[in-house]
Amino acid sequence: MTTVNPIDALIAEKGVLLADGATGTNLFAMGLPAGEAPEILNETAPETIAKLHQGFVDAGADIILTNSFGGTRHRLKLHHAQDRVFELNKKAAEIARSVADKAGREVIVAGSVGPTGELLIPLGALSYEDAVEAFAEQIEGLKAGGAEVAWIETMSAPDEIRAAAEAAIRVGLPYTYTGSFDTAGRTMMGLLPKDIHAVADGLAEAPIGVGANCGVGASDILASLLDMTEAKPGATVIVKGNCGIPEFRGSEIHYSGTPELMSDYVRLAVDAGAKIIGGCCGTSFAHLAAMRKALDVHKKDMRPTVETIVERIGPLRNKAASANANENAEGRRERRRSRG
Repeated sequence: MTTVNPIDALIAEKGVLLADGATGTNLFAMGLPAGEAPEILNETAPETIAKLHQGFVDAGADIILTNSFGGTRHRLKLHHAQDRVFELNKKAAEIARSVADKAGREVIVAGSVGPTGELLIPLGALSYEDAVEAFAEQIEGLKAGGAEVAWIETMSAPDEIRAAAEAAIRVGLPYTYTGSFDTAGRTMMGLLPKDIHAVADGLAEAPIGVGANCGVGASDILASLLDMTEAKPGATVIVKGNCGIPEFRGSEIHYSGTPELMSDYVRLAVDAGAKIIGGCCGTSFAHLAAMRKALDVHKKDMRPTVETIVERIGPLRNKAASANANENAEGRRERRRSRG
């Protein structure tokens, strides 16, 4: 059986929780060379990882994610570290735990579990059983280091989500999972937002939260959120969107989202029924601090429509209904301008 669920208890106390921001883009800004594994920094530069977590705790995060997104043997093999899965994940959780424990308030440490990067049979060579083993190996390390939740994220394939969930159940950690709906409003493997809740049906333990992260921008993930909360009202739904849209400036990627935009994203996410809201790629400490402030003062308002989201946050990039929603919102903006 899994251990006590810390997320429900904190939601009962606070209503809506703020998860942290970006790991990778902030670590690159802190000096991580492109192509290197962030997980190796848990051993070579633990103070950098602690600084990352501390920045998010200081900004007001209720949940911080361990620096372990690529912590399976399959991802670590690319950096010749596949024999160090347990220790690197344990260290990731220990660093986050040390920051959370001195926060002066409750901060949940969630063990980040990303995809293996492999395709499961029949599309690829990885068997379901081997995927469960690989995820269990990672989650054992995260649990040993003090992670309270297995945070399965940026997933595309339903069977890979199930494998990671099954591993979390085996290890004895409650789990959440989020998909990345970055391909015409679906995950790369075709999963729709409205179907995210059913992915773990039949497993011995249900997830304590499901949702979406990453993707292509704040507007699209909010549109996905509407589908997820409509499909299962009252569920603990997570939304952890990118900070606007990525754009290349020379060789560097910049994200278009301002603190003001991310604050409005928070307000819309609350209105759309999210219980856990955070930022993904590009979300800095300053963005998260603005999001905390917005969350603390916002009173839940009318459920937004896709058109409202487009009007306030910007055009949808890849959802099937985007052309119509973008056109309607642009028409409303034009009518307001002509009245002014």
